[in-house]
Amino acid sequence: MKIAERDMQAKRMASGDVAVQKRGKGELAEVMQFVADFKQLVKIRLTMTVVFSASIAFLIGSKQQGDINWINWLILTFGGFLVTGSANGFNEIIERDLDKLMKRTADRPIPSGRMTTGQALVLSLIMGIAGTYTLVSLNFIAGLLSVFSIVLYAFIYTPLKRKSPIAVFVGAFPGALPPLIGYYAAFSQNDLAAYSQYNAGAIVMIPLVLFFIQFVWQFPHFWSIAWVLDEDYKRAGFRLLPTMKRDKLSAFMVLFSTLLMFPVSLLPYYFGFGGIVVSIASIAGALLFSWYGLKFFLKRDLASARRVMFTSFFYLPLIQLILLFDFNAL
Repeated sequence: MKIAERDMQAKRMASGDVAVQKRGKGELAEVMQFVADFKQLVKIRLTMTVVFSASIAFLIGSKQQGDINWINWLILTFGGFLVTGSANGFNEIIERDLDKLMKRTADRPIPSGRMTTGQALVLSLIMGIAGTYTLVSLNFIAGLLSVFSIVLYAFIYTPLKRKSPIAVFVGAFPGALPPLIGYYAAFSQNDLAAYSQYNAGAIVMIPLVLFFIQFVWQFPHFWSIAWVLDEDYKRAGFRLLPTMKRDKLSAFMVLFSTLLMFPVSLLPYYFGFGGIVVSIASIAGALLFSWYGLKFFLKRDLASARRVMFTSFFYLPLIQLILLFDFNAL
């Protein structure tokens, strides 16, 4: 009898252990799913690209002053991630019904039903407030620009995508703000005031050139993406190609925008803060860019558009990284 009771108790304990293990696995699966959904909500690859751009600009701003504050660099990286994730979250909330219509976005957490609009809104608000507060702790300008980038991207560019191709031009402004935010984040309020007195070029010309390079780069970048994804975009009513269709004029605009990278990429050298190495690299990159742009204009096919698109992925971060190591303080 005692042996039978022990057997029953052992079975109950074993079944209990199995239940605990199943519950533990279920909770782990939920956590992993939340992490995966969160990464989709903030568009993790886009966010990391933006953070990279801002962090490189921060290091350039630090080299201008002669010293790098790595604690502030970490603060910028964290704050930049939150601000960018917030803007992307608001974007997905606004476009939740449109995302259902496109193949590449139908599985995002909101349109798929894995995350409610309310949950996404709370996450986006928390990230936006925390990110802005974090950047303001570095200086007021960085915080102000971060708020401006969220508003411009989420609430002006996003709804404009369905109304007019000018959305790409409007979206290029918040898209080019990360290097501006990162550069100014490297300075304290007192440093900004001091530089404005004896070296205004360091806090005006350098960040504006960094902004302008990224601003112009976005046109071949987004237009080539719009060409590749045109059919999917049409399902949601997005109008991102210059003429709203895959025609010769839209292809010419892509080619023209790649050619603009020649003069724009030489601006650091012209204003004296970019060395010969980054100038040569910029020219080589612009040549490759324009070569693929020309082939795209002549062929106007998806393969050619993808070459322009993939070139854009590598061009900007590579040039920014080279500029960091070939930077000359003004």
